[in-house]
Amino acid sequence: MRHSRKLLGTLFVGAAACVTVAALAYPAMLGATTTSSSPTRVIAQTQWGPLTEQDRDFVVKVRAAGLWEYPVGQMGLQKGQSAAVKTASKHLIDGHAALDASCRKISVMLNITIPNVASPQQQGFVNTLAADQGKQFDTDFANILRVTHGSIFNAIAKVRSTTTNSVVRTLADQANATVLDHITVMEQTGLVNFDQALFQQTSPPTLPATDLTPPPPVGGQPQVVLVPPANSTTRPPLLPGESSQAAASPAPTVR
Repeated sequence: MRHSRKLLGTLFVGAAACVTVAALAYPAMLGATTTSSSPTRVIAQTQWGPLTEQDRDFVVKVRAAGLWEYPVGQMGLQKGQSAAVKTASKHLIDGHAALDASCRKISVMLNITIPNVASPQQQGFVNTLAADQGKQFDTDFANILRVTHGSIFNAIAKVRSTTTNSVVRTLADQANATVLDHITVMEQTGLVNFDQALFQQTSPPTLPATDLTPPPPVGGQPQVVLVPPANSTTRPPLLPGESSQAAASPAPTVR
């Protein structure tokens, strides 16, 4: 399968965003003046278990992923040329709406500041796909998203196997299932260049932290909510101590 220089360049950039989970944090806003080199450093004691830097950064990362993949899913429903790309787009919207609901609840429970916009690099993915037309859109869509999801898959497993915070563990379970689903639907488009995807995942570029970190939310602005589609088949899991009634309550703000 042939790929344009534009696509290859995009993929080089794409992998880095998803392998830097520990770099995404707002230490000053969370009461810490520095971020240590150890992601296992405990930054807070909670009723659900100790919260580490890795735990906090994971919640931020999952939130940021939805802030660019959800609108790309909306874009795919409009611009996708194939039925498989449109199906994958529906999965992006559905899965990230459910993850977003969990992240917003968890951010309150664990006192974590979460972003309202994606990182500059992630916004670059959106801009690339917004400029694409026709078959090029489908090809870039499938490959960019396959690389980014493939890159974060192992990071989720690490969080799930090491966290001692029950709330973060629930989010890791949800993220693992969602990312695997998104990897699968991208592959089912028939457009993924697997050799290129593996190379991008194992040889990511080195980019400045400012490109990889979503900016902190602006004070006074309403929190962005990724609204689930009317025909959603994915529900957020119950969090520890949460009742089924509370889990089903609607979000007050829409995107």
